[in-house]
Amino acid sequence: MKKLEDLTQAVKNLEADFVKFYEKEQAAAGTRLRKGLSELRKLAQDARKEIQETKASRKSAKP
Repeated sequence: MKKLEDLTQAVKNLEADFVKFYEKEQAAAGTRLRKGLSELRKLAQDARKEIQETKASRKSAKP
């Protein structure tokens, strides 16, 4: 469940910058958002890879 916690925390960390960029129109927040979303994408990709590996190992373990 560590992956879920990491993903949830990453999304929460982006919330303030979303508000600053879209509501307060701060350009620097947009840069931070893009960087944060890139990190979020990496976390999600790692989670997808782990899920696929787990599925494959479970499938091969069945008789």
